[in-house]
Amino acid sequence: MEWRGRRESSNIEDRRGSGGLGGGLGRGGGGLRIPIRAGGGGGIGLIIILAILWIGFGINPLSVIGLDDGSQQTTSRTASNNGPGVGGTADETDNFVAVVLGDTETVWGNRFQQMGQTYRNPTLVLFTGQVSSGCGNASAATGPFYCPLDQKLYLDTRFFDQLRSDLQAPGDFAQAYVIAHEVGHHVQNLEGTLERTTQQRQQVSEAEANAISVRVELQADCYAGIWAHDTQQAGYLEDGDVEEALNAASRIGDDTLQRQSQGTVVPDSFTHGTSAQRVSWFRRGASSGDMAQCDTFSGQL
Repeated sequence: MEWRGRRESSNIEDRRGSGGLGGGLGRGGGGLRIPIRAGGGGGIGLIIILAILWIGFGINPLSVIGLDDGSQQTTSRTASNNGPGVGGTADETDNFVAVVLGDTETVWGNRFQQMGQTYRNPTLVLFTGQVSSGCGNASAATGPFYCPLDQKLYLDTRFFDQLRSDLQAPGDFAQAYVIAHEVGHHVQNLEGTLERTTQQRQQVSEAEANAISVRVELQADCYAGIWAHDTQQAGYLEDGDVEEALNAASRIGDDTLQRQSQGTVVPDSFTHGTSAQRVSWFRRGASSGDMAQCDTFSGQL
């Protein structure tokens, strides 16, 4: 992906180095259902995925820490550079993330304008280890997530190391897909989809609620594909970029992660969709460029 030297979004909060947690994550938006490295010391390893506990929009209840000292602070984006670096440096990670977010602002700003609506830019919060959000609090083990209550995306950039090494999904466009997926949840929030589906999930069984969550997540994948389509039309994609995103999507399907973590697959516990579904819906958005093709709530998946 051609990103160096391009416009960077200013809608970024850098909270790396600050701390403070309140209660656990509650009513929230979507997140990528991805295992994160265990924190502390020099240990790497994967946190075991207990898929049946992943309720709602990808929030892992085992990752939530209930400590509140009220000390959450926000610093400027350049105040701390703890990311792994896209090209080997932390500064490049910051620039890369800001460019990708800026691209989503352009794409969805244009799309909403064409529909006669106004797109409200979300804020992307960079954090290290743990963070407080409008939906509650989380550790890095929660993975990247979106909170509709404060309209912010949350990302510990060290996750990119996990994506590349443990999940075997390298490449800058795989990382861009992570951001674009969370922005897809923001689009759903502006459309009213998140509020509607949250209400629906509260009225049905756990298995039925999980099935609704799958449709929410697959639409966010399709919206990420829409962003990829428009970014390609703008001339910023390079050979192999789409394949990087498709590979990342295939690595984070519920069936693949469950098989790797617990040796068995429990379809009723799926909250994000199978690898094949995630690839299919991202590809649908990327190939069609048509938001109408992202209706995951009608018919079979």
